[in-house]
Amino acid sequence: MTEHTPPSWADASVEELRSAFASGAATPSGAAHAVLERIGRDAPLNAYHAVTAEEALRAAGEADRRHAEGRPIGPLDGVPVTVKENLGRTGVTVPSGTALPDPPTPDRDSLVVSRLREAGAVVVGSTVMPDWGMLSSGVSSRHGVTRSPWDPSLTSGGSSAGAAVAAAAAHGPVHVGTDIGGSIRLPGTWNALATLKPSAGLIPLDSPYSGRVAGPMARRVADLFPLMEAAARWDDRDASTHPFPPQDFTPATTSPEGLRVGLQLEGGPGLPLSPAVRAAALDAAERFAAAGAEIVEVPAITTEELLLRVDRFWRVRALNTLRKLPDHLREGDRPRKGYVLEYILDWCLGGRGVDGATAVDDYEALAELGARTRELTRGLDLVLSPVTPCTAFPAEQPMPRPEPDEPMAHISYTLPFNMSGQPAGTVNAGRDADGKWIGLQFAGPVGDDARLLRLMAWWERVRPAQAVPDWREIRSGDSVRPR
Repeated sequence: MTEHTPPSWADASVEELRSAFASGAATPSGAAHAVLERIGRDAPLNAYHAVTAEEALRAAGEADRRHAEGRPIGPLDGVPVTVKENLGRTGVTVPSGTALPDPPTPDRDSLVVSRLREAGAVVVGSTVMPDWGMLSSGVSSRHGVTRSPWDPSLTSGGSSAGAAVAAAAAHGPVHVGTDIGGSIRLPGTWNALATLKPSAGLIPLDSPYSGRVAGPMARRVADLFPLMEAAARWDDRDASTHPFPPQDFTPATTSPEGLRVGLQLEGGPGLPLSPAVRAAALDAAERFAAAGAEIVEVPAITTEELLLRVDRFWRVRALNTLRKLPDHLREGDRPRKGYVLEYILDWCLGGRGVDGATAVDDYEALAELGARTRELTRGLDLVLSPVTPCTAFPAEQPMPRPEPDEPMAHISYTLPFNMSGQPAGTVNAGRDADGKWIGLQFAGPVGDDARLLRLMAWWERVRPAQAVPDWREIRSGDSVRPR
């Protein structure tokens, strides 16, 4: 083993699993069984739309044979992974969090899932999300409430809700979420995870959209590298992508010595910055400076006007989705009761009365925010900031601020890098007085994902002791009281 023999193969890193498979200390089937057992134990946390045990064990058996013959096919061969439910898999329904009947069932894998299978990954399940991914929590009309394994009274975060639970609870070493405004990084920061929202178009998608990406979530930065090695390959079936120059995703660390590092403390509009979150970001910046980085102040990127326009455009877009529902599923311009969360409906219906010219102007705000982000971060090797102004909130609450008229109050730090296409990741940086986790956001130039990961790995190694998660604090699903 490279470091230690974990208490269960479900807890092992990618490198530990690969070494164990090569030496015969473990098999992919054994790892898959350990993960499936862990998933069953944690069922009350509500992380899964579908657990595909039979398929996973069949894939693990094939990986057993490859490893026994000394011919693994990729960086994740035999490694258990999960994917978010909106990343389609053959024969697995894609409800996208809603309770609408007859969700689509793909007859082929999505491009992300295809990349994972080509690398030998064992896909054990599809993880849950809130309705249409439009919440930063694990509240769903179909799935109910998804809970943090650190404290089941707290949110999992979202919209990659189940993926965050699977990563924190060690249902295998690495998991795939999606992100259009913070949906990988927000649950990452509230669960003490390492995550990456890659450069736009680096990982191909079946349904590309402005700002949307798929990316990895894990307990350790080292486990993000092999998933990027497997998935970050151009595919011309995604018309939004283009070939990137090759990147080396070999796990490593890079010191920030000599780098120009931006520090963005002010997010602009939205929730006030928690003093504990501010203190964690300042402490991180001091450690980067002590290591030889030049720290440069970055002003607030998001503006009140741009955030309002982006939110209004997303409302109009979601309202259009509602209006396309078949007549038998609607009552006027609303779905029949129970099919979509009332919070989401109230938010969507805020798009009523927006004329076409306004909708087009609001759509252009996405590009304007992206251009502003690039301009304010140009010439910087790295930008450090909070991930979000607040820490985790109650599990049953859809958003940090529960009023539908103010839903985007917490994404002023994350949203800009979706719109600019720049890679942005998170690593844990501390805790508040209540023990809730605080993440640090790392952002870099487009196409510089591998170096960004190496800088994140450096921070993971030097961060203060109180920022290092003790995964023994994780509470298994059997600790969740019935509600």
